Amino acid sequence: MAFARGAISDNLLLGRTKVPDSTAHEQNPPRGEESTVAPVKSAEQLPEPWLRGSLADVPVLTRAVLHALALADEDIGEWCSGLSDEELNARPAGVAPVAFHLRHIVRSADRLLTYADGSQLSPAQVSALKTELAPDAIKQKLFDEFRVGIGSAVARVRGFSSARFDEPRKVGKLQLPTTLGGLLIHVADHTQRHVGQAITTAKIIVAASRK
Repeated sequence: MAFARGAISDNLLLGRTKVPDSTAHEQNPPRGEESTVAPVKSAEQLPEPWLRGSLADVPVLTRAVLHALALADEDIGEWCSGLSDEELNARPAGVAPVAFHLRHIVRSADRLLTYADGSQLSPAQVSALKTELAPDAIKQKLFDEFRVGIGSAVARVRGFSSARFDEPRKVGKLQLPTTLGGLLIHVADHTQRHVGQAITTAKIIVAASRK
């Protein structure tokens, strides 16, 4: 089955499901000699989530963060779901592998939202941070963690009232100052930063396989 843009994220944004369907991003057919770096395309191309007119009743800051998470879900599925285990762990020119970015996107969102809750990180969260670069990613497990993590982040972001956005928050061991709204904004921009890096790395890996 080809990746269908919008099939997962629109349901998430509308609260129709708590987490994405674990079968939604199916593995692409094996890459042959004529493979290209083009993404997996759906028959009907949709605009990006923020251009679909969705979540009009949601406060603008919350809406922007939710749309960023939805776009991350779609873009990772579109550009990275066809990679093999070996390709997900590959480090061309020594850069971080695609697997790192998928882990880091959802684990960092979990950490940021923990600070947004007014809490500090648990030992389990700190331990998970230290394994993000592990070179042993297995595709199914990696994408399951990614999908569940995006779904969890969406649900948590939706739970914050806009009336609380100016509330102070403390981040990390140094207790650096920010606000609830600042943390939510950083969830969006940090997520998109690593989505871009994952896609660029995926393109390099696929291009190299064609030589």
